[in-house]
Amino acid sequence: MRAEWPGKDREEALGQYRHPIAWDSEFEPLTVPQLLERGAHLAGTRKIVDFYGRRTSYIDMLAQAKKVAAALQRAGVGKGDRVGLFLPNVPVYVAAYYGIAMAGATVVNFSPLYTVEELAQQVEDSGAKLLFTIDSSALLPTALKVLDCSSLEGLVVESLADMLPRLKSALIRIVGRKQLAAIPTNDKRVRTYADFIAGCTEPKPVEIDPNDVVLLQYTGGTTGTPKGAMLTHQNITVNARQTLRVDRHRGERDIMIGVLPMFHIFANIVVLNRTVLDGGMIVMLPRFDARQTLKAQNRVRATSMPGVPTMFQALLDHPDVAKTDFDSLLVCISGGAPLPLPLKRKFEGRTGAHIVEGYGLTESGIVSTNPFGNLDFEKPGTIGQPLPGTEIRLLDKTDPTRLAPDGEPGELAIRGPQTMVGYWSRSNDDGVFADGFLRTGDVATIDEDGFVTIVDRIKDMISVGGFKVFPSRIEEVVMERKGIQEALVIGVPDDYLGERPKLYVTLEEGSDDDADTLCAWVNRHVGKHERVVSVEIREDLPKTMIGKLDRKALRAEVAAQAKEKVAEPAA
Repeated sequence: MRAEWPGKDREEALGQYRHPIAWDSEFEPLTVPQLLERGAHLAGTRKIVDFYGRRTSYIDMLAQAKKVAAALQRAGVGKGDRVGLFLPNVPVYVAAYYGIAMAGATVVNFSPLYTVEELAQQVEDSGAKLLFTIDSSALLPTALKVLDCSSLEGLVVESLADMLPRLKSALIRIVGRKQLAAIPTNDKRVRTYADFIAGCTEPKPVEIDPNDVVLLQYTGGTTGTPKGAMLTHQNITVNARQTLRVDRHRGERDIMIGVLPMFHIFANIVVLNRTVLDGGMIVMLPRFDARQTLKAQNRVRATSMPGVPTMFQALLDHPDVAKTDFDSLLVCISGGAPLPLPLKRKFEGRTGAHIVEGYGLTESGIVSTNPFGNLDFEKPGTIGQPLPGTEIRLLDKTDPTRLAPDGEPGELAIRGPQTMVGYWSRSNDDGVFADGFLRTGDVATIDEDGFVTIVDRIKDMISVGGFKVFPSRIEEVVMERKGIQEALVIGVPDDYLGERPKLYVTLEEGSDDDADTLCAWVNRHVGKHERVVSVEIREDLPKTMIGKLDRKALRAEVAAQAKEKVAEPAA
């Protein structure tokens, strides 16, 4: 098999599984607002969002997005300005996302899991002028602190209770008051969502080029330094169309459980934009909870449920799975981490749904997938084949200017209309492009049918339940503590989350820290998915010949110790 597989022989490779359009066909120019308008034209009064039973139609959501766009214009936000979304999966996310795009501005997705420091850093890097959030006690206090310590100019705060059905709204106001935070009434920088859009209807026309940047999606490189991937209108709308084209069930009843976080590129493309393009309904859940997810499946009889492997395992482990009706469920798309074959088989056997494993990146959205609805042709354990219009090649692992030798693994590189135009506010892209192909940092193989298998990772990132955790970020926090001499973080296997960070340190003389106190301190100062599973204090840490801390050597050492432990005979 050659190290380059652009897809021109795909029809022959696919055999009976064929798409109704040419694999390398071009995609017409389309903006993100036009995508919503097409969805509204297709679906009309059908529902776009279900939020715990409260539903919003396409026509009403389009009107809401227009009000947001007009309100942004009234607030002085114009073409090219950046507006942040610090939101879980709630209806206002959809209105704000498309409204920002209609105003010609750029959406900046911020994870609701961010600490004050993380959010402030990305606000400063992106230059976001305004931030949308909700009055959740888990979010609003953080946003208010960032408003005071950054160049952010204002907050728009939606009421969680106002988005819920009447009974649930009353209950959360009375019983669940601890979940809500008070919206300041004496700070002119903070406005309620209702007040912000009051009196607005149609926005002023804005000339939007499909090649304008519509989304800054933050990621991290091998050093863990956050970078904003610049994705254009065309990048986003093409990727939505690519994923819809490979779906054999497109145009049919389309109800998707939207529990994957919208701030992540996986959900942005697959859950939001692809579903809107098909006129489907998104059943929004603010966070993953197995019981609530199974309850939603019973209530709405969903047809699809994208997720990460740990989510599917948690659903199987929950006692309510026995009384859940999965008859309507057709496809579950798995991404974010490798899908264990036993889990795939068990979930498919229990639900009757087909789990499709795919692959994507912040910088390019969805790249590849196994065939939908064709179990005979899929190849479990692979990430499938490239999406329409996507080219892939394998680069030499030590010299990315050359292709990998025939028959050998190489660094996966991709090129397609969904690939970012570059990183925000950086004069160069740190060698991320090679001859126009985006380097993924993942080592892969390609078989004779064009199926891709990821076999290793070049980057140091740790995959915690599908979330990417960067060791250097945790190490930076650790080094702020007095008495720490050196710190290294690596990923260690975890039966549930796939991997967890583990911290290795050396201490300065006189330090009073022990492993337990240090572990507790670190976990209070990092994000939820960055919490370390344990701390090991050592006399020294491995270093390279030039004295640099050697994470690779530490990983090899720990792996060897684990292997020896397994091989030890039982006492």
